[in-house]
Amino acid sequence: MQPFRPEVGARLAELAPLLLDELDAMTDRMIDVLLRTEPAYRELLGHGEDEMRSSTRANLARGLHTLIGAAAGDTRTSFRDAREVGRRRAAQGVPLEAVLRAYRLGGQVTWEALLEVSRRSSRAHDTLLLEVAGSVWRTNDAECAALAEGYREEQRRLAGVDDGARQDALDALLDGRGGDPSFVRSASDLLAVPLDGPLVAVVALPEPDGGPALDRPTSALLKRGVRSVWGTRHGAQVGVVALGSLRGCEVMRWLRGMATGPVGVSAVVDGAAAVGSAYRLAATAARTLPAGSTRVVTIDERLPEALLSNSPEISSRLVGQSLGGLLELPEDEREVLLDTLAAFLASDGSPTRAADELYCHRNTVMHRLRRIESVTGRKVTDPRSRLLWQLALLGTQHRRPARRSA
Repeated sequence: MQPFRPEVGARLAELAPLLLDELDAMTDRMIDVLLRTEPAYRELLGHGEDEMRSSTRANLARGLHTLIGAAAGDTRTSFRDAREVGRRRAAQGVPLEAVLRAYRLGGQVTWEALLEVSRRSSRAHDTLLLEVAGSVWRTNDAECAALAEGYREEQRRLAGVDDGARQDALDALLDGRGGDPSFVRSASDLLAVPLDGPLVAVVALPEPDGGPALDRPTSALLKRGVRSVWGTRHGAQVGVVALGSLRGCEVMRWLRGMATGPVGVSAVVDGAAAVGSAYRLAATAARTLPAGSTRVVTIDERLPEALLSNSPEISSRLVGQSLGGLLELPEDEREVLLDTLAAFLASDGSPTRAADELYCHRNTVMHRLRRIESVTGRKVTDPRSRLLWQLALLGTQHRRPARRSA
């Protein structure tokens, strides 16, 4: 951007605080126009407004600061952010023409806001600003050119990436090669995912009919501004998600909206070196869910189940030693006693509250508890027995059905 004459720069400096105060209103206007006129942006906004709003606001803010900087004699201009927007929109599948129209709309909104704050500051006809108009539009044109360059670069990259090469890079990352800096650099470029920040691994087990539990997660997350890479392993969908400035709970919410099968999510890890262990934790979390479940859980939500699922021999022995002959009883009696035991433990050992949950009399619960003690050889008053019973119920994946009568 060319420097302004001193009197023009002084006028812009005078208007700068008023212009910055308009940033949120400018963002609202941009979003409103895009919603009404651009179907591609309507679809993006339908998947979540936060990313679009923050991106739009940031682009407008950069334009304002460039203008204000020029008023102070700083004519440096970086088009790196415009190129990055172009790359991101190409990956999201937004048509280039729509992205360019949105950027030009940003220039229009900026110019109109400048005229408005000038008018409100008492100069109805501020001829000094006529010199600014040319700079606004020249800068906007240059940003559009940089955006188009980034967009086409991403298109070429996507067209040249072989699915097999992408899967190989993902497999190597999951197998623990994330500690090799040269591999991480090449994998990050190939997968188009930043691997040097907070990441989570996701494992989605297939539906009973073999279909994927998550429908097109790459594009679904990208529409919310989240980069991820997905592949398959042992019949399951496997993904690595770059959180950026997001919190893991936001991604969990989006995954829950997509899931049609069991999905496990790792804890948040820092950088590619920890992706291998994150993958194993996510796979373990997914395996703790029963077949046909549509739940999305983190490993931290399933730690006891994870311990049992990773030690099947110990789990089997724990169930046998803790529940004893209870599992060998006729089905009707067995299920009634298991339901009662689960309700008793969930009620912190209160027979009265367990009876309320089961819709039966407290004496009925007491009778069943004595029967459980007799069959298992353990006492309901023993804290260690309660702990073992709780773990054993997790090991059998026994879930007490909704309230039942005696």
